[in-house]
Amino acid sequence: MSVAFPPRSRLLVFVSAWRIAMPYVDWAMKGPKIAACSCDYGCPCEFNGKPTEGLCEGLECMRIDEGWFGDLRLDGLKVAAAYRWPGPVHEGGGVVQGFIDCDATPTQVEALSIILGGGEQEPTTVFNIYGSTIAEELPPVFASIDFGSDVEARTGWFRIEDQLALELEPIRNPVTGLAHRARIVLPDGFEFREAEVASGTFTSNGEIGMHRQSRYGALWNAAYGPYGIIDA
Repeated sequence: MSVAFPPRSRLLVFVSAWRIAMPYVDWAMKGPKIAACSCDYGCPCEFNGKPTEGLCEGLECMRIDEGWFGDLRLDGLKVAAAYRWPGPVHEGGGVVQGFIDCDATPTQVEALSIILGGGEQEPTTVFNIYGSTIAEELPPVFASIDFGSDVEARTGWFRIEDQLALELEPIRNPVTGLAHRARIVLPDGFEFREAEVASGTFTSNGEIGMHRQSRYGALWNAAYGPYGIIDA
């Protein structure tokens, strides 16, 4: 008995529909996240504007206080990244290098690589949206990551040996010197719904080198899953 296969176009549609209908692996990453970039405080990109200096570069780090990928726990691990785009992020051409906690086991590294690479999730998640703008991904670095964050106080920091360092502190009133508090609220945001704004000083001595002082910084309690932000 012969078997008649459908034309390639119909077969691709069938396979795509079958994949979409399949449930994603259940996963989550929850914990404090800090970031800073080369823009002025507030970051025009958050308001669909262009980067302050034309290009966009910066660092970010997240501690996974509660996380899993299927039955595999990810609690306590940390991930970070250094990145640069030659212009507005949405125009693409970016380069990124990921940093993964050296305490992660091989199976945890594989799970984190899937999540951060945009696998097992909708195309509208933060990892897929930013991933679509990256032209070059440098080999990941496995290292010890020191991390601290107090979202309410607008203070945070992370250090990765002699490669990356980020310090966040409250923005200061130029007249009184007192701490100035500001928030960004994005009801439909894909990276965060609400973040505290801080002043960031950061350095990268890695392949994506940079040094910035008193630039835009942000802190928030992140919660991501297969369908994007996990709302409380």
